[in-house]
Amino acid sequence: MTDFATADYFSDQDIAQDPYEYLDYLRAQNPVFREPNYGVVAVTGYDEAVAAFKDYETFSAVNAIGGPFPPLPFEPEGDDISEQIDAHRHLFPINEMMVVMDPPAHTRARSLLSRLLTPARLKENEDFMWELADRQLDEFIRNGKCELLAEYGKPFATLVIADLLGVPDDDRAEFRASLGAGKEPGSAVGALDHTPVAVNPLEWLDGKFTGYINERRRHPREDVLNSLAAATYPDGTTPDVVDVVRAATFLFAAGQETVVKLLSASTRVLAERPDLQDKLRADRSLIGNFIEESLRIESPTKVDFRLARKTTTLGGVDIKAGTVLMLCLGAANRDPRKFSQPDEFHLDRRNVREHITFGRGIHTCAGAPLARVEAKVTLNRLLDRMTDIAIDETQHGAAGARRYRYEPTFLLRGLSELHLAFAPVD
Repeated sequence: MTDFATADYFSDQDIAQDPYEYLDYLRAQNPVFREPNYGVVAVTGYDEAVAAFKDYETFSAVNAIGGPFPPLPFEPEGDDISEQIDAHRHLFPINEMMVVMDPPAHTRARSLLSRLLTPARLKENEDFMWELADRQLDEFIRNGKCELLAEYGKPFATLVIADLLGVPDDDRAEFRASLGAGKEPGSAVGALDHTPVAVNPLEWLDGKFTGYINERRRHPREDVLNSLAAATYPDGTTPDVVDVVRAATFLFAAGQETVVKLLSASTRVLAERPDLQDKLRADRSLIGNFIEESLRIESPTKVDFRLARKTTTLGGVDIKAGTVLMLCLGAANRDPRKFSQPDEFHLDRRNVREHITFGRGIHTCAGAPLARVEAKVTLNRLLDRMTDIAIDETQHGAAGARRYRYEPTFLLRGLSELHLAFAPVD
């Protein structure tokens, strides 16, 4: 039994599998509470987390991914370490990515995504999703069972973003195989030709998109990649190729991870709750709320990090400049001060859209609308083409004694596998 008073959130595998009891313990001490192992201040309260997300002038995103790892590349001095952060920013993990940037660099980088994620482009991408969902289901639906992540979630999420970013049709099989999303039946891409590059997908994606953008700048075409290559900053200046590439690859990598976890979490609820299947079949307008409650109760990102630039207070707790904050999205979304019966799934939860699964403020996930549409399309097509959707008990055990495994990471919350059984609709 884990002793929560001394537990190491970052390495305890029991907590990795089920973090919520530990997070409840932290909140019971105080919604803003310093954990004992690394001096990280855990923010488990909803209001406190929202306040920290929005106050980017006090809390820097420079350590958003790594948190306390590695340790700060400098010794904080004084009550305002903004200059130290700027001087050492290049030493932080993935410092080139938008997620760890602060204004004004973040503002410029985000503007490139806004050139791509236009309403017209998102509508075209949604049309593609409906066709893709059926193609993915066709690969296994006759079997009456599947492992959702490998057979649907990963290839679906990969190919949706490939389409959004304008990856040429001839290259999409390569993207699917190389990014560990399986091989399309009948594809000429062989196992020996493309080993999954999950160890460093960003490097592989950087190489592919650098080639695309350079080629479009030399020889413009009428396609989506050309729009990306021709994108400019708000002041009219042209970004370096590397900056365009980073925006594209970040959306690709982050979008795939988030969507697969959302699809598995929401489909698990659907398979565990036949009553909800019946309600959604009878009224598809409820799917939106179903997705939001799935996002609230199982946030794909468990925690996000910030570094205090300035000595301040948060939730009445003194925060010294240089303090690492861990904003616990999964805990804030289950804060009983905000959400009644927070550990229960309620389809009719009135304030469900106030969850902070996608963050708040300037770093609100740019791909959130995309993730929601991917979930909407998927759930609709599952309900259209399957009946009696259930958890495969040969893989996960009987009801009341389920066996699920989650990825052993302190950062993300996602099932390793989800096996389903169902009756195909002719």
